[in-house]
Amino acid sequence: MTPFDGQLAVITGASRGIGLATATMLARGGAKVVLVARGVAALEAAAKAIGSRASVVPCDVADRAAVERAIETIRSTHGTPRILVNNAGVFRIAAIERTTADDFAAALQVNLLAPFLFVRGFLGDMKAERAGHIVTIGSIADRSVFPENSAYAASKFGARAMHEVLRAELKGSGVRATLVSPAPVDTRLWDEIDPDTRPGFTPRSEMLSPDAVAQAVEFALNRPADVNIDELRLSRT
Repeated sequence: MTPFDGQLAVITGASRGIGLATATMLARGGAKVVLVARGVAALEAAAKAIGSRASVVPCDVADRAAVERAIETIRSTHGTPRILVNNAGVFRIAAIERTTADDFAAALQVNLLAPFLFVRGFLGDMKAERAGHIVTIGSIADRSVFPENSAYAASKFGARAMHEVLRAELKGSGVRATLVSPAPVDTRLWDEIDPDTRPGFTPRSEMLSPDAVAQAVEFALNRPADVNIDELRLSRT
């Protein structure tokens, strides 16, 4: 048997980057994966690349109502996930005085409120079954602050705080929760920022790969049922 044989896994932001790498890893391990992301064409391409174990639920996690509809679709169509990976994220940089209220609110919606909604949507059933694992993909920015990072840092610090509350509430429940916080990862989030041309930014050639993060998720998920990896912080050597 493969390590995730027959388990249902839901991954947000699954059409590319860390989400796609994680979904691919889980499917190879025998899981049935539900890919959640905004772009239908990219989702379908990702599912095709993964194979028959993948299905898609298009959802713009910036839209609260769309998130709640997606949760209900997953529950009614696929059931309760054994694994939930909250990965979808938005990252824009600007000094505070140039950060619009809409951009700040969008960071909170995508990086904090949407993960909360997915957790809330599935946690009751996980606890009833006394089984499940919730993985939050954090960031170096959930503990360290950087200039031009107010919206992202606020959302990621909040996600870390939510994870820590979740851990306190889940002790003895049979449900596990892990925060995986990598240093910069070479994904398309950096395309508009172009860190290679910005002093003080990590060049993309020196960033972690999405597969490295997926392997950390795999490590946490594969611990014995009575072992919880509370937090993994990843850096590049």
